[in-house]
Amino acid sequence: MSILSSSKGKHQEDKFNAQMLVDQGYEAKTPVEELISSVGMKLSIFREKGFDRAEAMANLFPDIVMDLDTLESVVTSILSGTHILVFGPPGSGKTSLAKSIWHLYPKEVYVVGDCPVLDNPMSLVDEKYWEISPPCPFCKHNYAKEYSEFHPDLVDPESVPVKKILLHEGMGFARIQGSSEVFPDHLTGSINLHMLERIGDPLSPLVIEPGKLLQANRGILVIDEIGKLPYGTQNVLLQALEEGIVTPSKSRETFPSMFFAITTSNMEDLDNINEPLNDRLTSIYMNFPSLHESNIRIVDVNIKKRRIRRAPLIIKEISSRLIEEWRKNYMDHPDLAEVGSNRTIIDIIDRSISYSIVYNGSYLPSVNELKKGVLDSMRGRVRARSGLSYKENIDIVTSYLDKYFDKFVNYTTLLIWCTYYRNELKNDKRKSEELFAEIRRLLEDKKLQNELKNGNTGTFKNFTSFANYLVKMDDEKEVDPITYGLWISGFIINMPDKKCNESDKKA
Repeated sequence: MSILSSSKGKHQEDKFNAQMLVDQGYEAKTPVEELISSVGMKLSIFREKGFDRAEAMANLFPDIVMDLDTLESVVTSILSGTHILVFGPPGSGKTSLAKSIWHLYPKEVYVVGDCPVLDNPMSLVDEKYWEISPPCPFCKHNYAKEYSEFHPDLVDPESVPVKKILLHEGMGFARIQGSSEVFPDHLTGSINLHMLERIGDPLSPLVIEPGKLLQANRGILVIDEIGKLPYGTQNVLLQALEEGIVTPSKSRETFPSMFFAITTSNMEDLDNINEPLNDRLTSIYMNFPSLHESNIRIVDVNIKKRRIRRAPLIIKEISSRLIEEWRKNYMDHPDLAEVGSNRTIIDIIDRSISYSIVYNGSYLPSVNELKKGVLDSMRGRVRARSGLSYKENIDIVTSYLDKYFDKFVNYTTLLIWCTYYRNELKNDKRKSEELFAEIRRLLEDKKLQNELKNGNTGTFKNFTSFANYLVKMDDEKEVDPITYGLWISGFIINMPDKKCNESDKKA
């Protein structure tokens, strides 16, 4: 048990100092070492539980869906202690991966009690760690007997107050969105001259305004679209990665800036990353998942994370297949690549369900409502250099849907039907014909639908069994089976071909 959590409570915490850490045998680690230790420990636990490679990666990154080889490349890069550059098409999950690595990082750290940049106390009292990560000027000034020639021997460990904190945004975690307007002082921070004039002490912690590199000290730095940073800003980052220090604007002093860096880039910006910086990053290509099942899981993970809406299986299947086919044709087109993103699949589902809510107060969209959602989502992610090129790109989307929308609606619906036909009807054509006769009667007569919903199921036993099967297959626990069965029947009855071939094995 930590001293800080002992029964003596807050009073003991107030008196906690670096000497107590030394007496505990505390060994300071750099942020890279902290992450390596955390990931290594989790993998060891997974091995003890008997997890295979895929299970271990899935448990290490529960909110990430990507190919196993890519996840393993990420993990081996972390364990080798190298900073990471994840690049690939837009919407492939690069930023989500970066956030997941932050979740793996241990959040509890010891810091010098009054340090504005979270100095590790061992920087002041341990010669080995001091050589790796020197303390900030404020801590040198406050705790060293002879500030001009700092050495841990000049510090009384009992005089260095220590507290344990939880790292969070702005303190151990910082994120930068790359753009041409991110200037060097956004990363370095600066000395507040107004505060300096007021206080008169250049070594007061109150005069420092930490930039992103100082905010990330002791933790994780995430840089989205690193190739969009100006070269001057990239050079500031390079110094921090090389030396673990940063010099704030208007300051004569350097400050510690030790962190693990996760950077991302789209394909077109890779050439904008300067070579020395690129050399210090391990490049990992992150494409969209190769398996259809993985795209379905991406949808499920996002829905579970947001906890706002269900998504029927048939809508997830159609949306995923439409975008998977798009990726085969247009991912190299700079204006159309975003249309093939994971975000588009999720947005199609949200939009089509939203149309259904507007039109009929249901989360079960018709084919027409689904098509409206698809059009909105795909056209909304088209990019263009001019009005003319935008119109041309919109025409490409429209032509694509003219060719593929009905195809994938019919294909997906047939898969669902054939699953029932084989598993439940045992390929019995007579029962199939009886079911379709019941479906046609119900879809043509609202009165019969209402009677069925009110419990009069005797006349429609085949349909009732079908509806209950669909709800079970889709793992729907809150929906009325009859309502759900009628909705799916609206798709099935319009299939041009209801014959199940050997290739239509399962939904």
